[in-house]
Amino acid sequence: MGASAKLSRRRRAALAAARAGLGTRFRPQGRMPRLGLDCIGVALLAAAGAGIMLPALPVYVLGGDHGALLAATCRALGLRRVRGGMQRAKPGDLIEYRLAAGHRHVAVLSDAGIIHAHAGLGRVVEGPAPDDWAVVAAWAFPGVR
Repeated sequence: MGASAKLSRRRRAALAAARAGLGTRFRPQGRMPRLGLDCIGVALLAAAGAGIMLPALPVYVLGGDHGALLAATCRALGLRRVRGGMQRAKPGDLIEYRLAAGHRHVAVLSDAGIIHAHAGLGRVVEGPAPDDWAVVAAWAFPGVR
């Protein structure tokens, strides 16, 4: 059995929900799989799969520096920062990246890499994260062990 067999039921459900979005087209502000998803939309899918209904998130625009807003929103929604970051994160956690100055991105950690909305490819994909993406933080959904 693989590492996913050791994950809690809620973590497996979060991963399954995020994977259900694979192939969905990328759409900025996308929150509905049938219309398109962005990175926050993928995170919301994972949360819903784990049985966590997160309220509406703040609207943002591409190109702004939203690091403080993202961290404050995660904390306000009950997500907890994983101590030790990426080294202690588990599949089903959210990974916050800084792709460039002022550009944040989130992805769901999986046993095969990450699940995220890839703007360049135009769809939700799963695979290894690029080496040049700087990890800012890892976040765990509330109540997910």
